[in-house]
Amino acid sequence: MPSLVLGPMLRYVGDDEATIWVETDAPCEVSVLGTRAPTFTVAGHHYALVHCPGLEPGTSTPYEVTLDNERVWPEAGSEFPASVIRTTDGAAPVKLMFGSCRVSAPHSEPYTLRKDEDDAGREVDALRNLALRMRSSPVETWPHSLIMLGDQVYADEVSPKAREEIKARRDTTLPPYETIADFEEYTILYREAWGEPYMRWLLSTVATAMIFDDHDVHDDWNTSLEWITEMRATGWWDRRIVGGFSTYWLYQHLGNLSPAELERNELYCQVSESAADATDVLFEYAFCSDRQIEGVRWSFSRDIGAARLVMVDSRAGRVLDPGARSMVDDDEFAWIEEQVAGDFDHLLIGTSLPLMLAPGMHFLEAWNEQLCDGKWGTPGRLLGERLRQGLDMEHWAAFRASFDRMCHLLEDVATGRRGRAPATVVTLSGDVHHAYLAEVGFPAGTGAQSNVWQATCSPFRNPLDSHERRIIRFATSRAGTLVGKALARTAGVPDPHLRWRFVHDEPWFNNQVATLEIDGRSAHMRLEKTLDDASGAVAPGQDPELRLEQVFEHALA
Repeated sequence: MPSLVLGPMLRYVGDDEATIWVETDAPCEVSVLGTRAPTFTVAGHHYALVHCPGLEPGTSTPYEVTLDNERVWPEAGSEFPASVIRTTDGAAPVKLMFGSCRVSAPHSEPYTLRKDEDDAGREVDALRNLALRMRSSPVETWPHSLIMLGDQVYADEVSPKAREEIKARRDTTLPPYETIADFEEYTILYREAWGEPYMRWLLSTVATAMIFDDHDVHDDWNTSLEWITEMRATGWWDRRIVGGFSTYWLYQHLGNLSPAELERNELYCQVSESAADATDVLFEYAFCSDRQIEGVRWSFSRDIGAARLVMVDSRAGRVLDPGARSMVDDDEFAWIEEQVAGDFDHLLIGTSLPLMLAPGMHFLEAWNEQLCDGKWGTPGRLLGERLRQGLDMEHWAAFRASFDRMCHLLEDVATGRRGRAPATVVTLSGDVHHAYLAEVGFPAGTGAQSNVWQATCSPFRNPLDSHERRIIRFATSRAGTLVGKALARTAGVPDPHLRWRFVHDEPWFNNQVATLEIDGRSAHMRLEKTLDDASGAVAPGQDPELRLEQVFEHALA
């Protein structure tokens, strides 16, 4: 009898349809709510994406999963409530949660300690705590969607259990050592990340939208042309990148697409309809995705209630030519422009890398780009490249032409040049391992009608140590801003077209998760951090399992 290896995962959800993703241990037929789909095979692994049409808008529908007519989900004796599909209903209120950066590690000491207490410490998992709270809360309070903004898995930081499995299959004294080497090891990584009971149930009942960032493949992935040239010269990179793109397509990207988009996706049709193992087809696509930009798009969009979510790939589709760097190529930016035009109450632009950093960090990265482009000659270029890789100076600010282009697009949307101006335009980001909300202002006389924000939440589980936090605090301070701006001016960097400011005193550094609540043309943001077991910091009368504490809230419209 076949069984589930991973899943079910609730992925795309619209007003009247949804998709459910599963991985099984053998070929079989998967059934959900009367809809059936056969599995397809890649490298000996078996997957299915089941389309469930005909759902009622604005409802919660419990579901079961059967494999060859045998029920496998919910599991017998499960401590969790039934998994449900919560459809949206036009302008009805919706709750969206977002964040990024979740490393897999045991939920016990020393992994639950702070990094300052133990190098292995990653503190308490915010998403696990979210599942704990949801387990004892009414369905009506659950989020409709979880927006995962990168580093869903860490290919360069594996759990102890995954490390043992890797050691059992190859010599880890050789590159890439105890990090992920290929497709098979990526499947281990995903099972570790999403197979833990709390996470598995959470992903079975909250729709998810995902985009990758560097650690899904490798730290500093696509930072610069020098970086990628060096990596491609190693003896192990090709297997890593093929495994990374192939598993990303299977485990993350497919579920981002609507059923209509899946029908038009040539690769999905070819792989899912193949009676044979589709490994060669997918691996060739993955390899080409690393070597070329044209014709490959990982960005996607979906409507969630009154909001349009446009998820922008700010990692894999970069143009890295010195002097002509771009976060995305012209074809993809044209696609972005198409997606932000329309009639919706709220526009959410998801990008793993924050469009707007703390001002001090922004100016420092813009200065670094000028060095890398030769503003201070060859010595400056070499210094700039070293800083770019060593200090992760590769956000939108370090791709200034793309930053400027995106800022002008935000202005177009906010002023109604791309259609009726939405109530809010919010860029959602992660990556930087701290959280903040910045209000965006336009030049006088622009006539902006929308409230525009940069909302950043990171990490779910991978906090900074005290030394790293001090660096970030300085970068967000007035002194840090003055230092960054002074350096930028020495390299001829102009002030940005837009202005932005934090609406709070300083960022937050805990494991955390953010919430957007949208009701008509109003919107509200809330940030919650985890409380660790050792702190005992549980509010009077609060269930000790509900270890998420609100630290900030702000009206967006």
